[in-house]
Amino acid sequence: MENPVLSGCSVLIIGAGPAGLFAARELAVRGIQVAVLNRDIKPGGLAEYGIFPDKYKMKDGLRCQFKQILANELVQYYGNVQVSQQGDLKLEQLREMGFNAILIAAGAQGTKRLGIPGEDLRGVYHAKDLVYHYNHLPPFSQMHFEIGQRIGVVGVGNVMADIAHYLIGYLHAQEVIAIARRGPGEIKFDRKEIEPIAANVDVQVLDEEIERAAPLMEAIGQDPQKTKAFLHAAIEKAQPCCSSTHFMLRFLLSPIRILGDENGRVCGVELEENTLVKVNGEVKARGTGRKVTMDLDTIIFAIGDAVDPQLGLPVSGGEYAKNPNPRFPVEGISYELYDPQSDKPLEGLFVAGWARQASTGLVGITRRDGCNAAHAILQYLQTAQPAGSLPMERLRHVLGRLKKPVITKDDLEKLERVERQRAEELSLPEFKFDTNEEMLAAIGKA
Repeated sequence: MENPVLSGCSVLIIGAGPAGLFAARELAVRGIQVAVLNRDIKPGGLAEYGIFPDKYKMKDGLRCQFKQILANELVQYYGNVQVSQQGDLKLEQLREMGFNAILIAAGAQGTKRLGIPGEDLRGVYHAKDLVYHYNHLPPFSQMHFEIGQRIGVVGVGNVMADIAHYLIGYLHAQEVIAIARRGPGEIKFDRKEIEPIAANVDVQVLDEEIERAAPLMEAIGQDPQKTKAFLHAAIEKAQPCCSSTHFMLRFLLSPIRILGDENGRVCGVELEENTLVKVNGEVKARGTGRKVTMDLDTIIFAIGDAVDPQLGLPVSGGEYAKNPNPRFPVEGISYELYDPQSDKPLEGLFVAGWARQASTGLVGITRRDGCNAAHAILQYLQTAQPAGSLPMERLRHVLGRLKKPVITKDDLEKLERVERQRAEELSLPEFKFDTNEEMLAAIGKA
C-alpha cells in the first residue's frame, strides 16, 4: 500500500488513544513516518484508563491492537510528554520542526461545567476525574475523593452507568440517584452498560417517573411504554446484586444550585422541574419555574467533557474550531483546524476523536474518526512537499534535552513485563502502578 508520493512525508500525532493510534496505522501502512507524543506513560487513552476495570477481555484486545500498531518501524512513540502552553513542549515549537502535518488526537482533557452556584464545594466532582482515579491513571490515582452515602450523578449516559457501577459495586453506597434534565425517552446508556447495576434499580420509583413523564412524552410523539419496556428488559437481564445500594433514576430535573453546609461540603442540590418541547426535531428541556431540593452528600457530573484550551488552539463551544468549508472532508466531516479570527484554516493542522467532538462515541467511534482524519491528511499530503526524516531528528533532539524521562516503545515492553509479573505474583487479573514514579522506577528510568 506504500505510495512513493507519500513515503517522504512525516506526520506528528499528539495523543495515543484509539483515534491517534489508528490514525498512525493508516498513515504508516502508506509509508509515512509517524511520531506519536503522549501525555501519559502508557498509550491507550480512554481505552486504557476509561473502560470499566473488570472488562479485561475488551481491554486486552485493544492493547493487543495498539501493540501491533506501535510495532510498525515507521511509528515512533514518545510518552510522558505534555504538549501545552505550560507543558514540556508548545504546539508552536512542534509546528516549527517541519512536519508535513500534525494531528491533534489528545481527547477532551477539559472539564464541562454548568456554571451554577456551589460547584466548588467539597464533594462535587467531574465523572472523568473519578473514572481516571479508579482506573489508576496518575495523578488522578493519588487524589482523594470524599464519596458519601447519598450520591447524585447528573447525566444518564454510559459514563453515568459506569460511575453508578463503581459506587454500587465497589463502594457499596447507600443511595445513588441518576438525575436527568430531560425525560425517559432521552436516556443515552446502552442496555449492556446498565445490566451490572440494574438489579439495584428501584422499580417502583422508575415506573412512577415514567408515568409522571408520560403525558409530556406523548405530546412530542414519544412512546413511554417503549421506554419502560427497554428499562424493564435490562432489569430482567440484570446481573446478581452485589450490594444493597438503592439506585434511582429521576427525570425532568435540572440542577440550578448546589447547597453546602457550614464546613463547605455538599449537603444537597436545588433543582428546577422541566417540561419537554421539540425544537427543529430535537427534544429540549424547558424550565417550569417550579423548584425542589434533594438531600445529597456527593454530586458527580457526568455531562460530558471539553477540550483543553491550554493547547493553544482556537476554541469554540468547548471544541477546537474546525474549518466550516473543509478542503479535505471525509464523509462530509471537517478534520481541519481553523482560526475564526483570520477566517483561515490552520495550515497542516488536523483534529480527530474527542478532540474533534468531545464526549462523542466509544472506542469504535473514535477509532473510525482517527482513520477518517488520517484519510483527510492523506489528501492534504498530496499537495505537500515531502519533509523526509529531518522533523523526526529535530523532535528526538528536543526530547533528549527535556529534564525528565521520555518513554519509548522499548520502555513500554519492559513496563508490560513488570506489571504482568506483578499481577501473577499477587494472583490478580491485572496490575497497574498508581504513580508515574513507580512506573519509571520499574523500568529503570526514575
